[in-house]
Amino acid sequence: MDIIVTLIIGLLAGIVAKFLMPGRDPGGFIITTLLGIAGAFVATYLGQAIGWYRAGEGAGFIGAVIGAVILLAIYRMIAGRRTTTTTY
Repeated sequence: MDIIVTLIIGLLAGIVAKFLMPGRDPGGFIITTLLGIAGAFVATYLGQAIGWYRAGEGAGFIGAVIGAVILLAIYRMIAGRRTTTTTY
């Protein structure tokens, strides 16, 4: 059940991250929401490792949004570099 809650929070966090970081994404809306889900899982793992959350306790919505924004920024840097270096 914890994984399902983390998935839902991550989905919502991805949508919020897209609104916080407007602009063109190389992957579109689906990639942004998947990065939100990944951000929620990363925030949960790091929060448990640091001691902010107990075992079995997921990241909060704000932590998931922060994780999603960070992953979205990294994705934009990597994907943006790949598209700008292509010359024909």
